[in-house]
Amino acid sequence: MKRVFAIRPEPGLSATLAAGKAAGLDIAGWPLSEIRPVAWESPPLEEIDGLLLGSANAVRHGGATLEGFRARPAYAVGDATADAARAAGFTVTRTGEGVLQPLVDELAGMTLQLLRPTGREHVPLDPPPGITVQTRVVYENACLPMPDALAHAMCEGGIVLLHSAVTARHFAQECARLSLPREAIGLAALGPRIAAAAGSGWAGLRVAETPADAALLALAKDMCH
Repeated sequence: MKRVFAIRPEPGLSATLAAGKAAGLDIAGWPLSEIRPVAWESPPLEEIDGLLLGSANAVRHGGATLEGFRARPAYAVGDATADAARAAGFTVTRTGEGVLQPLVDELAGMTLQLLRPTGREHVPLDPPPGITVQTRVVYENACLPMPDALAHAMCEGGIVLLHSAVTARHFAQECARLSLPREAIGLAALGPRIAAAAGSGWAGLRVAETPADAALLALAKDMCH
């Protein structure tokens, strides 16, 4: 069985490693980025009817400013984000299946002003009539150099898990900088946009059936064989 490598930032890295080991994978992890809060100014509370949450990181790093909106209902992109929001004291009224645009589309026919706290790199939305989304950047995914131990391991090949476009692009750049053999490395991506950010030339590049960690790990297990 090939070795699997998780390179996402904490705290997601530890969760993926635990789930991967429970699934029987030979998995190791090195974070190639870290999540850092960004100073931001919120719109007036009275202008906002609810929160649109596309990531648990938005909840973790929104700070005291975001906490001021706890009385507003939250719409969460998926279960992990919903769990983080509830743990932080927010009330989640609707949970999507891992992609934000379909969740926004479900709100068609309503009249809502939503606050979307998000990362510096985020997917644009096309809200239906009646739905207004005010976007605020509250965190960034800051890239880190590839550790020597991971670079050495990549020379032996394996399967790398890609959880974000930022990390996928950075991983590809680090492989180029260090002249690592792409033809020995397989990539398992959480979504098509993430896969596209990694570029070409890899031993394999596949996308999980659904944008969930369990589906990504199942894909990696299949690629190992």
